[in-house]
Amino acid sequence: MTDARELLQSVVDALPQPMVVIGDDERIHHVNGPALRLVGNNAVGRHFITALRQPSLLDTVEATLRDHAPRQTSFLTREDGQDVTYAIRCAAIHRGDRHGVLLSFEDVTDVEAASQMRRDFVANVSHELKTPLTALLGFIETILHGPAREDAAARDRFLGIMEAEAERMNRLVGDLLSLNRVEATERMRPTSRIDLAVLLTSVVKSLSGIAGDAGLEIRADVPEPPVSVPGDADQLRQVLTNLIENAIKYGAEGKRIDVRLTPPAYHPRMRCDAVELVVRDFGPGFDPVHIPRLTERFYRVDSHRSRQMGGTGLGLAIVKHIIGRHRGRIQIESEPGQGAAFRVLLPA
Repeated sequence: MTDARELLQSVVDALPQPMVVIGDDERIHHVNGPALRLVGNNAVGRHFITALRQPSLLDTVEATLRDHAPRQTSFLTREDGQDVTYAIRCAAIHRGDRHGVLLSFEDVTDVEAASQMRRDFVANVSHELKTPLTALLGFIETILHGPAREDAAARDRFLGIMEAEAERMNRLVGDLLSLNRVEATERMRPTSRIDLAVLLTSVVKSLSGIAGDAGLEIRADVPEPPVSVPGDADQLRQVLTNLIENAIKYGAEGKRIDVRLTPPAYHPRMRCDAVELVVRDFGPGFDPVHIPRLTERFYRVDSHRSRQMGGTGLGLAIVKHIIGRHRGRIQIESEPGQGAAFRVLLPA
């Protein structure tokens, strides 16, 4: 019996995931190293209720002790200030005429987070599409069967609104497809070399008219080409366009937008030579509390204003993934009334 017990303990100790052995006396008989942080260093010899405590897990252990049938449940805890979810397998073990329960813990936090992200993504997409679709259906009904059917002025006004809502849906679908393409290639590091100075000059030139219509001036400080970096030209053009368009949308009329590109230099954050791109606006800015979430899908500081300006809530998420693919970093700075600055570092 002693040999069997020692063999069980040696097997449990050799396993990398947390393992707990509970005897038929309902006390904890053995805990391997990885499980100590979950049940405590003094758990051995105590009743399992005092160490595990979560009702669903206690019920599972009691049921398996009673009928020896395997079961599964979950265990929620916090480690290093973060919520952690474990999937637990509860199985009966036998040693001669004695029996007990073996608990194995599998960390499924990332799986749960990914599942929640998918659910949130579907809910957000559904919400973003439902609003313009509802508006379109309502106006179509009014034009076909309502008073606007014989009112040319009202019909033209409604058709204009319908066109804007359809364009909004088209932008959303386009950004969703773009995000999907970026995510599909995120682990494939670009191998081509591009001249970022030439690319930035081209983007600034193409957006200067839009900025002028908004009462803004783009001031670009670009070094003499070439400023060569490994990259995907189309994706980096999308980064530059999204950041400058954001500055145009949220900049203050009559102010300027500063765009600065610096040649390669050593950056401690990158631990290598890198180029730095800064896009700064002088608009109303926002509370820094929003900064950690700005690159999340569909996160907006001001949802109403963003939608009014044609934003889909995906632009900065696309920027983050593209910069990640290029092994770069993005840093956002803002204060209320002080505008906002988006700083991008790309390895050279």
